[in-house]
Amino acid sequence: MIKKYLSKLENVIIWSQSKLSNKQFIFLSSVLVGISAALAVIVLKTFAHSVFSFATYINGILKLSFINSILPIIGILLTVFVVKRVLGGTIEKGTSQILYAVAQKASIIPKKQMYAQIITSSLTVGLGGSAGLESPIVITGAAFGSNYAQQYKLSYKDRTLLIGCGVAAGIAAAFNAPIAGVLFAIEVLLVDVSIAAFTPIMIAAATGALVSVIALDETILLSFRQQQTFDYHNIPFYAALGIFTGFIAVYYTRNFQRVEHFFARLKLKPYKKALFGASLLAIIIFIFPTLFGEGYESIRTLSENDPGQLLDNTLFSGFRNNSWALLIFVGLTMMLKAFATGITLGSGGNGGNFAPSLFLGSYVGFFFSKFLNLTGLTKLPISNFTMVGMAGILSGLFHAPLTAIFLIAEITGGYDLMIPLMIVSSISFAISKRFEKHSLDVKVLAKKGHAFTSNKDTNILSTLETEKIIQTDYLTISPDENLEKLVDLISHSNQVIFAVINKEKELLGIVHFNTIREIIFSNFKVKYTSVKEIMIAPADIVTSNDNMETVMNKFEVGKVAFLPVLKNGKYYGFISKSIALEAYRDKLKSMTIE
Repeated sequence: MIKKYLSKLENVIIWSQSKLSNKQFIFLSSVLVGISAALAVIVLKTFAHSVFSFATYINGILKLSFINSILPIIGILLTVFVVKRVLGGTIEKGTSQILYAVAQKASIIPKKQMYAQIITSSLTVGLGGSAGLESPIVITGAAFGSNYAQQYKLSYKDRTLLIGCGVAAGIAAAFNAPIAGVLFAIEVLLVDVSIAAFTPIMIAAATGALVSVIALDETILLSFRQQQTFDYHNIPFYAALGIFTGFIAVYYTRNFQRVEHFFARLKLKPYKKALFGASLLAIIIFIFPTLFGEGYESIRTLSENDPGQLLDNTLFSGFRNNSWALLIFVGLTMMLKAFATGITLGSGGNGGNFAPSLFLGSYVGFFFSKFLNLTGLTKLPISNFTMVGMAGILSGLFHAPLTAIFLIAEITGGYDLMIPLMIVSSISFAISKRFEKHSLDVKVLAKKGHAFTSNKDTNILSTLETEKIIQTDYLTISPDENLEKLVDLISHSNQVIFAVINKEKELLGIVHFNTIREIIFSNFKVKYTSVKEIMIAPADIVTSNDNMETVMNKFEVGKVAFLPVLKNGKYYGFISKSIALEAYRDKLKSMTIE
């Protein structure tokens, strides 16, 4: 029955494509991609919330947190099982794969990503892994957009645009925050988006948010309706919170990656690695149950009037009404989050860092304001600082201040905190950028030497193949020839530069027409001057393995129009700067979303 309806829908889409203009078809497509991404959100969020409710219910009966420790072990082991048995043994994690697809894979994302992320992340996070569902949601939405575009043979620009639509719809549906969804797609993923391209992305985000609101219970989504009035006298403290969140973001980034690298180097079979990592996570969650799952429920608890509820049904329940004990518990949880998430993902689980950034931010904001209040230095609105702290960490980790500002503004139900959000997000971003050049996801690509969409030039140059720009048909000359031979070559070709090579095709030097212009008009010098007397060393040499970014840097440093190319140590040809720039311009034009 479902297959029948899908077939009818596909026929309608094909008919629509034949009747509508390309722009109109993209608008229709953005709605369909938005609905698809929202449905993925509904499945993931509902499953994760149901499992959390079950664990909470059992925990309330047993008065111990061991059930919260058992479930993550099951979840991570099941995730590894699915990856090995269903997904071919591998799965890409993190939104960096979207950046890579846009930058170097012509915006083509494998079909399996339309379901792989939903299955694996629901098992990992739904059963208590200390990670988030938003990154898998974003990847799933991007995969829907990419594969939809491939199905209907849309261009690279339209594929990239629909990837942005899927991403925007995913974030919008996950938080009921359409503006944040649009900004995340544009600020983090897409390059050179014109104003006209905003329309389909906004349509997709609005569609995703609408479907999510209709189908999901509000308690499943992260939202706040309680907040205190903004007092401009607290601006210095918000600035200090911005500094604090910036350094905590750097702390999280570095320790998360240290844990991931530790597990990557661990020479254990997948199931043993999963069991080892999940057991470590189980111990951490047994002591700090708030690290179970996404942790959104504990964020709400922190922002409410009785944050001591966090200690209920934990080993520290006896200190429930002790403010300093609660502060220490929050501080330790805050510092352990990077390790819990790193263990979850490094040992074989699947998820992302979006939810952990919000979790960490709320704890940082609470810790900061509660500490100052307990010392008696001031009286800060703890709920406001808890919410603004989320923007600080999100901005610091993802280098996306606009997304952070508007996401928190939307989930808090208003824009009363706009000024502190702007202060904290911008300061945190500046500090994080100072110590970490790339965001958490981009850093993964940068370490591998891949391009990333936040750097347009690197992105475009990485798509150009050096081999295709090398011209191998240039005439060459021997060093022992006199200039008569060279003049003859010049008169019978359009070349202005010649490689001087020996019988073994080793490059000895180059001769440029401009440097011998005066000599060739003297018959005496032409007859009695050898090539080796007037050849010069090239400003630099390119190898056939050099990427185009390296080649363009050599052009820039050498201030020349041609560079000789070697292959396996032998002369191979020349690269012309003008031809390279022409290839760059053509690629830029094809990649610009209009």
